[in-house]
Amino acid sequence: MVDVADDAPQEFWRPPAALSQAAKTEFPALASPEMAQVCDGCGSEFMIQARFCHSCGMTRKALTETALVAGSDAAVIAGLWVKNVARVRSKLAWVEAFCSRVPFPSWLRYLHFHEIKRLVGLPTGSLIAFFIGLGCIAGAVGVSAFFKVSNLGEFQAIQMWRIEWLLGATAAFVAGILLKKSSDD
Repeated sequence: MVDVADDAPQEFWRPPAALSQAAKTEFPALASPEMAQVCDGCGSEFMIQARFCHSCGMTRKALTETALVAGSDAAVIAGLWVKNVARVRSKLAWVEAFCSRVPFPSWLRYLHFHEIKRLVGLPTGSLIAFFIGLGCIAGAVGVSAFFKVSNLGEFQAIQMWRIEWLLGATAAFVAGILLKKSSDD
């Protein structure tokens, strides 16, 4: 009935009334996986089993044979993965070769995590919590360095940020104490 009536509004699941009979027989009854998923005209995604775009009314085109034969998405992603892993390995080999040629000062060995752990005498969890607490204290001090006070509202906001940083430091130090093994062991 819609095809016969003049000036009938087009609905997205039906072809336009002006479409010729030859164009109607060109498409299968239902959309198949071999058909495009995105409209060429407006770029919107086609509705499920739709033969026409619900936004602009363009017909849904079939994919080219080269796109179907090119391979599945999994094969393409696997190929990209292999290329990227090889690229990262070559970059890491270059960094390792560069670092082996650069002479580092002997005092740098004291900055190794295990050396600090041995010197301080804390287990790993406590030492990490200690470093987080030091970072929070640095954040509380850093708030003063980056923000300058010009009125009472800003002063209160900065004080609240300092309080939050110091609460984080306190929580980290308490976690470090709780993670520390007792000296009876």
